[in-house]
Amino acid sequence: MLLEVDELHVSYGRVAALRGISLQVDEGEIVTLIGANGAGKTTTLKTLSGLRAVAAGSIRFDGRDITAMPGHQRVMAGLCQAPEGRGVFPGMSVAENLAMGAYSRGKPAEADLERVFTLFPRLKERQKQAGGTLSGGEQQMLAIGRALMARPRLLLLDEPSMGLAPQYIQLIFRIIAEINEQGTTVLLVEQNAAQALAVAHRAYVLETGTIVKTGTGQELLGDESVVAAYLGGGPG
Repeated sequence: MLLEVDELHVSYGRVAALRGISLQVDEGEIVTLIGANGAGKTTTLKTLSGLRAVAAGSIRFDGRDITAMPGHQRVMAGLCQAPEGRGVFPGMSVAENLAMGAYSRGKPAEADLERVFTLFPRLKERQKQAGGTLSGGEQQMLAIGRALMARPRLLLLDEPSMGLAPQYIQLIFRIIAEINEQGTTVLLVEQNAAQALAVAHRAYVLETGTIVKTGTGQELLGDESVVAAYLGGGPG
């Protein structure tokens, strides 16, 4: 088991954001978290990345307790996130943004750059262009590419389809599947439940900081309560 989260509690002041969630991610999987706004999806990823403090519970990564480990050490251990909102450095070039992803390992390796450019040919075409001048879809490619530069064992993706045109949404999910096929385990937070469940091996449904349902992606796609809550109006 690559990631094991046990009875995790996280609060913002007096407000409980996560109420004892437990989940697992096995090596080689795509696992997705779905739920409404405010369910605790982004808080979960921030906590796994070391950006939110744990009130109770534990996080184990590759058999090691990382509950109190600083965020930068988690990156070096192989746990990397492409954040919600992309977090592109707008004044830096595409190539410089990608180099920042490899910061923990020193100089970026040519093989890592080639992998990113093979996945995202558009980034290769625009490698000298400032990150802030890219389209939303291109910035999302850059955010994922930058995370891949750290050679993650577990890639955390937070709302990768948010705000994208339909053609970019299709492309991003195809590339998520391809990244996984190349050997990177993925934990995906996504409001586009139909797309997320279609690509996921397993999934968890979060409601107000609690996991209320789990199953394979296909099982939840066929679950009437999930369809009614998250798929009734179509993807989104």
